[in-house]
Parts: sequence; C-alpha cells; structure tokens
Amino acid sequence: IVTVNCARLLKADHHATNGVVHVIDKVIATTTNSIQHIIETEESLETLRAAVAASDLNSLLESEGQYTLLAPTNEAFEKIPRETLNRILGDPEALRDLLNHHILKSAMCAEAIIAGLTMETLEGTTLDVGCSGEELTLNGKPIIANKDVLATNGVVHFINELLIPDSAKTLFELAQESEVSKSMDFFRQAGLSSHLT
Repeated sequence: IVTVNCARLLKADHHATNGVVHVIDKVIATTTNSIQHIIETEESLETLRAAVAASDLNSLLESEGQYTLLAPTNEAFEKIPRETLNRILGDPEALRDLLNHHILKSAMCAEAIIAGLTMETLEGTTLDVGCSGEELTLNGKPIIANKDVLATNGVVHFINELLIPDSAKTLFELAQESEVSKSMDFFRQAGLSSHLT
C-alpha cells in the first residue's frame, strides 16, 4: 500500500503527453511542523512534552528523518499508578527506554498499515501494529485516539494508553504479568517485596 502524505494512492502511472498522473484519495495539506513542534503545541500532550524534555529527545524529534511517534496523551499517563509514573520520570534510563518504545524507525501512515505488521521501535523492541475494521490496533488493542497527524519528519498517532517496555519495569511489575506471579506472594510473605520494587 502506497501513501503520499498519508493519502492513499488509488491509481498510478496514468501517462499523459506532458507527464504522468497518480490518483490519490484526499487533498494533500501543507506540512510545516516537526514532530517536536506538534508535541510543544498540543495541549493533550503536556505530560509527554515534559517527559521528552527530561530525556533530551527534543533534538531527535525535530531533526530530519522519517519517524512514527505513538504519542501518549495526558489521559494515557493518568491511567498508570502515580507511584509507577514518578519512578519512571525519576529514572533517566527507564524514561528514555519508555519514550523510544513509542517511536517507530519509519513513517507509517494509517492507510499503509495492514493486520499483522510488526514494527521495530527505536528501543529495539517490536510492536504489533494492525487493524480491526476501520480501527488501528497496537498489540491487538484499539488504543489509537487520533491518527495521521503529519509532520515534516514523520507522522504522529495519538494513543490513549502508555506502552511500557520491560526495560522500564521493576522486577515486581514484570513478575506480576508473568507465570511466576504466585511466587510473588511468597516474596511478600517473607518481607522481601522491597528488593523487587
């Protein structure tokens, strides 16, 4: 699937006497803002703006290139426990891993995404990007709130859930989501929870 500034290419290579015509499905708007500028001006990305500044990713998101930013909204950050959020925001390495987990290495418009597509993030992890009917999905969940916000260096999709990579989780958080969750009860009973958090 080919897109031009997120407009889908419907018919290609109509040759004329003075050139060639490609038919697309929408009008292409002028794009003047970088991904960083979108973050700085969008009210719903206030928490993300602070996180990007704290992790020194500003220069990357305003540099030349082609990226896809899965931008967690303020609502997405509010969904996770305050203690977990404060821990990540206070740990530069975990914060950078978290943000890099939301940046894909290439620009992916919604029209070009097909079910079962696996995309690599800047963190080196992968995300399953797909679709369910008209909705885009991430790891099987329809969490994209607003898609195809175009930037000069890529595209932004707003998401309403935070994608936390394993590298930004404590041992306790990892264990709770795995097959050893029952073992955590024994650690708790033995008074060793603090070592895992």
